[in-house]
Amino acid sequence: MLVLFVVAGVVIVFGFGGARWAARESAAVLYGLPGGAWSAGGVLGLVTLLGWGGALSERFAIRDAGDSRRVSEVLRVIVRGACYVVAIAPVFFLISGLQGKNCRSYEPGCSYVPGTGPALLVYVVCVVAVGWLTHRRRRAVLEARRARERERLRKLRKKGKGKSRVARQR
Repeated sequence: MLVLFVVAGVVIVFGFGGARWAARESAAVLYGLPGGAWSAGGVLGLVTLLGWGGALSERFAIRDAGDSRRVSEVLRVIVRGACYVVAIAPVFFLISGLQGKNCRSYEPGCSYVPGTGPALLVYVVCVVAVGWLTHRRRRAVLEARRARERERLRKLRKKGKGKSRVARQR
């Protein structure tokens, strides 16, 4: 059991370190593309929103089914986990471009990657604005659906059909 924890720790440390190194190397290239850091921040913001949309989607929710659908449940868990990774990965990508804590700026692994600040700013604005608009639209759709259902039930009650069987028999 101890060996498993040691191996998992080594994989996590090298995984995060390798991911940070890869992000720092690719950030300069990404920020150098047409549109620069501004468009990169916007695209990463949209990727985060799509990831959260998939992670919180009802389609990938674990349903209470028998053992016959075990493969389907495992696939749902994998897809939902991938959506969470897609939602969180841009944050780590953007933060890896900032200057490292407790290290000198002239060290190559610690220096600020030019363009990270504007990309981070646009990322936050994009996530907040588009997320808020999506939330407002979703709430409006749900409220309209509830209003239609209330109106339908009101019409049924008006005709005397919106009551339960027990209430109608009395």
